[in-house]
Formats: sequence, structure tokens, C-alpha cells
Amino acid sequence: MSNKPKQLNFHVAGMHCASCAQNIERALGKTAGISKASVNYGNEQASIELVGADFTQVATVIQKLGYRAILQEDDQADVAENLREQELEKLKKTLLVSLVLSGLLVIFSMLPVPEFFKNPYFLLALSTPVQFFAGRRFYQGAWSALQNKSSNMDTLVALGSSVAYFYSLSVVLAPGFFLQNNLDAHLYFETAAVIITFILLGKYLELKAKKNSSSAIKKLLGLQSKTATLWREGGWQEVDIDQVRVGDRLLVKPGEKIPVDSIIDQGSASLDESMLTGESDSVHKKTGDKVFAATINQDGSLEIIAKKVGQQTMLAQIIRLVKNAQGSKPNIQKLVDRIAQIFVPIILVLAVLTFITWLYFDRSIALISLINILIIACPCALGLATPISLVVGVDKGAGQGILVKDAHALEISSQVKAMIFDKTGTLTVGRPEVQEFKTYGHKTQNFILSLVQTAETLSAHPLAKALVSFAQKNLEQNTSVTLSNFLSHPGMGVSATYQKAKLLIGTQALLEQNKISLDESMQQLAKKWRQQAYSLVFVAYQKEILAIFAVADALRPNSLATIQKLHSMGIKTIILTGDNQQSANNIAKKLEIDEVIAEVLPDQKEAVIREMKAKYKVVAMVGDGINDAPALSSADVGIAMGGGTDVAIEAAAITLLHSDISLVPQALHLSKLTIANIRQNLFWAFAYNVILIPVAMGVLYPSFNLLLNPMLAGLAMAFSSVTVVSNALRLKGQKL
Repeated sequence: MSNKPKQLNFHVAGMHCASCAQNIERALGKTAGISKASVNYGNEQASIELVGADFTQVATVIQKLGYRAILQEDDQADVAENLREQELEKLKKTLLVSLVLSGLLVIFSMLPVPEFFKNPYFLLALSTPVQFFAGRRFYQGAWSALQNKSSNMDTLVALGSSVAYFYSLSVVLAPGFFLQNNLDAHLYFETAAVIITFILLGKYLELKAKKNSSSAIKKLLGLQSKTATLWREGGWQEVDIDQVRVGDRLLVKPGEKIPVDSIIDQGSASLDESMLTGESDSVHKKTGDKVFAATINQDGSLEIIAKKVGQQTMLAQIIRLVKNAQGSKPNIQKLVDRIAQIFVPIILVLAVLTFITWLYFDRSIALISLINILIIACPCALGLATPISLVVGVDKGAGQGILVKDAHALEISSQVKAMIFDKTGTLTVGRPEVQEFKTYGHKTQNFILSLVQTAETLSAHPLAKALVSFAQKNLEQNTSVTLSNFLSHPGMGVSATYQKAKLLIGTQALLEQNKISLDESMQQLAKKWRQQAYSLVFVAYQKEILAIFAVADALRPNSLATIQKLHSMGIKTIILTGDNQQSANNIAKKLEIDEVIAEVLPDQKEAVIREMKAKYKVVAMVGDGINDAPALSSADVGIAMGGGTDVAIEAAAITLLHSDISLVPQALHLSKLTIANIRQNLFWAFAYNVILIPVAMGVLYPSFNLLLNPMLAGLAMAFSSVTVVSNALRLKGQKL
């Protein structure tokens, strides 16, 4: 039996602050059978590794803490989104009740109104529903934290509002005691109510803002087809998508979505793959091509064979990858977690010390200072600063076709000093194409290309496809050519007979074997092209050379612009390839790459990566093949081209969905933007506490007679979280 940990992602309902997430994370970390746990308050997702436990045990642990764990399949409708909508609607109704009652309390307590409305029992009646109905969530959260031998935002809010409420209740029930002992007999019912109302308002606005933090994954979740047209019992039948099995034949009509990952068996069509790749241009697909679930058939009828269904489709894998990344934590968050863990206990001690101090110097402000500190020092903004930026950053990347595997990859990508590229399939498209073409003699180009197309269609040589493709694109008209006596000459080319004369297509050695030599100009051109690492194909007919083709693996579009962009970011560029030195040097010269390491065997690439890490400190590797997997794993950041092998994609920390190399600098820029946004959030969260906690303690009172109103403290605390979320959402509008 395998002991490999099983990765599990699920939604956690009922969290009110980042401290809730920490409490759940600690409880899960102590549970037998769970090797690793991470809970992200930003998107309310938990990510755990199971080595013996099952989800039922996990759900029980979370339920005991006062929350709910909900497991959903990656290709289902977004259950979490529905729960958030329900929570938002419930909170809205609670907030409306709290707003009305708190508003009345403020009016009746502070403005001239008939004496009946100032009656302490009447004010108590208005305040109690706010305290225990609207404020129930804070008591539940505080109790949950206490059960876990911890404290959180709810602890501070529950304590702060309770001090104001129960002090006022004591004044109402025993006014004589306060008068006899010369104690402050002021009622703070409106303070307790407004504190709860303002914090509820802040949570409502925070939830509203967080709804927009994962727009890309929401779109992906809504893309999955619900039904498919399946060939069954001699006819086409519409069935639920979960009935489709690998090997089934499916029909996709124009305008319909591809239901599962498949291969086209019959037909051709243009497909819109923008929802998966971010590429707006449609892609033409023909028999034998792969098609992916959720892409849209624009104009043709297709019969496809299902290859991957359910959780194995690319769509499901993308959703799973994004959720994993959003649920993980960068190193900077681990530091914040340690601070937040001790923050609330420190504030509780500070509040008590402040209360005792003011009792000695000026008891009239002791209670107000105590309430102020408890309310204004909420760690919610601090705990939310990192995860909400991470959620938005990962989501933005997914929308652009940049899939980030975990938070560490996003964090360290901002520090990359050197970018190492594999050559074939990364900087180049991975297939040979005609780069140069020169004709000789009096035969027309159309005649020459007709001969080449007909002959090379019969060949299985890798260069044959490049010649046929070039001929098809450049033929002015299709000329019928009939060849006979076709022969393949391994390692040299092909020969055939056309109109009783011999046709040769192949290497210079094939020509020499047939006693055909190059003149001076041809030799000079051949030498020049060979220096450029081109493979040469000669065409001869009737003992006369008609043309020379220069064939090479074509550069990917935007390769040069990508390298230039990396240079502008201060990043060194390096080619690491198994190809010969001349070919690698040629590519490096064209792309202005800084360093070339060629003729490296696959098992040597990892050692080279280690050397580069020692030289440049933080390096990234871009590759696409099985032979790149060890190097991708060894690099600080492995970046896989989406069109590459599954092994390479699995080994990489970042995957570029549609193999667009220009996404490489965009991925690094996304990292820099996200980390900068996290630091901004942390600055404001810390600055907020550093500035306002002393004010809440009353440091301005002796010199300036200024004391913070607890209601304003509640308002400031509520909007600190909203500010952090709003700043994180700015990432969505920033250009990569």
C-alpha cells in the first residue's frame, strides 16, 4: 500500500476573520492522519494532505470548532460561491436590523427627544437584540477560539461590546451602587450597538469585495458542459456528462462546447479556446488533433473520441491547480501568522494594563480606553493582507494563461536573477520549417514546388513535412505531377522518375553520388546557410540543380521580444540544450541571449542548474520535454510550456497554458505585482495598529484632551479590512 499523501481541497464555511483560519489550521495540524494543513481566509479554502485520515474525520474536527467543511468536485458548480451568496444575504438582513436599532439608540441617547425614549429600560430593550442577535456570530467565534485554547478577532469584538453592554446593564439594574460609590453611571448601550453594527458593515463590504477576487476560477467553474451527444445503440443520444466514458464517440455541433478532452475522429472546425488559454484568436482543428473540455466549436461538425473525462480533463486540472495555489502560503505569510498568533493575547494584556492605569490617574476614561483598545486592535486586516492578494494574483494569472502551482513559486519568482531556456520546443516551435529557399535555372517555382510536394508526400523523413508544408503554402496553382520509381535513400533523401528523367531531393551527398556538383555560387550559399545551422535539401532534375532549401526549427513568435523584455528587467538569459554548439550559438545570436550551454545530456542538466543557482542565487528554468523535468524541479522556479509533456508540467511550479513564451516575463511581473501588493497591505495593516492603538490607549488625552470615541474605533476597525481587500483588488486592473 502506498503511503503517498493524498491532496484534498475543500471549502470552509463560517469563518469571520483570518484568526479563524489559523485556529482551524492548528486544529487540523494536530489531527492524526493529516500531514499538512493550510487554510486560506481570503478564498475560504482549506488544502490538506491526508496520510491516514478521511474527509469525515476532517469535517468532524472542523465542526467541533464551530465551522463547516464542504467538499466539492472540481468540475461541479461552485458550491462555495452559493454558500457565500447565502452568507451575504443572511448578513445583509442581520445588518439591516442592527442598523435600524443602533440608529434609534444613537438618536435617543444623544439628541433631545421625549423623556420616554431616554428611559434606561427602553434603551436596554433596543440594545439587547443587537448585542445577542446581530452580535451572536462574535460570541460563537470567541467561544470556538476559547475551545481551541486561542483567541481571535471575535474575542476582541465580543469582549469590547460586552464590556460596554454589561456595564450599562449594571447601571440600569443597580443605579444606587454606582451613585453610592461615585462611579460613572453613564449608559453605553449605543456604543455597544454601534460597534457591532459598524463591524458587521465592514464584514458585509469585505464579503462583497471578496466576491470579485476569483473571477477567473468562477468562469472556469461555469464552463463545464452538463450534457453530451453520445453514439449509443446505433444512434446519437443526449446524456448527462457524468455518463461519458473514455473511448466513447461524441458529436459536437457548431456553437456547442467540447464536453470532455478528446481527439477529433472526423471533421474539422475553428475552436474558441480563450477560456482555457487566454488566447483570443480561434484555433483550427482537424482530424487527429486534441480538443479540450469547455472550448467552443465555432463553425464545424465534429465527431470526437473521449480521452479524458471527469477529474482528468484539463479544465478540472486547471481548477484544481488554481485552488491549490490559492490555498497555499508564501513564506511572508508564515511570519505574519506567527505575529497574529500572539497579537490578540498581547492586546488583551495591554487593554487590562491601560484600564488599571487610568483607574489610578483618571477613572472617567478607564472604561472607554479599555473598549477602544479591544475594538480598534482587531488583527483581521493583518491576517487578511497576504491571502487576499494571493487569491487575486493567482486568479489574475489563471485568466492570462499563467497557472501558478503554489504560493512559494509566486513569491520567489519576484527574485529571479537568471532565466534558463531549453531550446527545442521552448525558444523554438519544436518542428522543422523552411527558413530559406533559392531557385536556379529556367524552371518555374511552381514546377519545382509541385515536384517537391508530390515526392516528399511519399517520404517519412522528419524534414519531408516541412518541405510539403512550404510547397502547399507557396504553390500558385496545383499542378498535377505523376512520379514513378520512387525510392527512399536512408540518410540522404529520395529519388523518383518524372517524364523519363530522374528527380533527386536530398543531401549534397545524394547529388555527388549521382555525379551532380555545385557551382561556386551554390557552394558559397550552402556554406553560409550551414554556418547558420540550417539543414540543406537540394532538388535536382535532369542532372541540373533546380533549388536549395534551408530547413531549421523555427523560432517561436515573440521569442526575441521576450528575451529583450527579460533583459530590461535586469535578468540574465541562458540557453541550456542538448543540441550542438553551432546550432545553439546561432539561436543565441538571433535572440541576443547572454550565455550558451550546449551539448548537455539530459542527466547533466540538473547539475548545470545547481551551478547556475550558485552563480546567480535565484534562477528559473523554462522547458517542455521529459528530459527537462529534473532541471525544472531543481530550479528555484520551474516554468513548463503548456504544450509540453505531462511530466514537465508536473515538475514545474508555473505552467504557461498556451505555450506562449511571452508569458514568461509576464509571470515574473505578476509575481512582483503580487508581492508588492502584499507588502502594501501589510504596511497599512501594521501602520493602522501602530498609529491608532496608542490613540485608543489615551496617549493624547493628557496633553490635548482628545479621546477616541468607541463608535469611531469600531468604524475604523471595520474599514481597515475593507481597505486591504480593495487594495488587493487593484491587482485585477494592473497590466502584466
